[in-house]
Amino acid sequence: MKGDAPVVLGEPKGYTAQKAGVKRGIAILDFILRLVGFIGTLSSAIMMATTNETLPFFTQFIRFRAEYNDLPTFTSAKNSRIILIIFDTGMLALLTAGSSAGAAIVYLAHRGNTKANWLAICQQFNSFCERISGSLIGSYVGVTVFIVLILLSASALARR
Repeated sequence: MKGDAPVVLGEPKGYTAQKAGVKRGIAILDFILRLVGFIGTLSSAIMMATTNETLPFFTQFIRFRAEYNDLPTFTSAKNSRIILIIFDTGMLALLTAGSSAGAAIVYLAHRGNTKANWLAICQQFNSFCERISGSLIGSYVGVTVFIVLILLSASALARR
């Protein structure tokens, strides 16, 4: 065993603070891009809903007015509701699958599995287990929200 280097746990080989800074920068850029996308989409929807213009026709007493709801493409909700229900159902399926897989991991972290020789790690990593349990609660809140969205879209479609 002469010349063997000791094994150091925690940092992978070749890990530097510069790589950690790059990963953090990418995460910040990802968040900023999502925020810009959200703000851009919200402002676009507000601008579309508040757009109108009135122009005189022949005389100033006869006028034409144009609003966003004059065009049936912008106000037809039947086709868009069906598409929303389809996409929301797909997202519900993906979110439920992810939440279920997360629940299995959280269970193993809390209880372990003696037959597979997996030890419960929550006694040592208490903060980690609290965060993953909170994340699991948030994902099931998301599942509930998507169920409500699907029911609302279906009821709005049934009323038309």
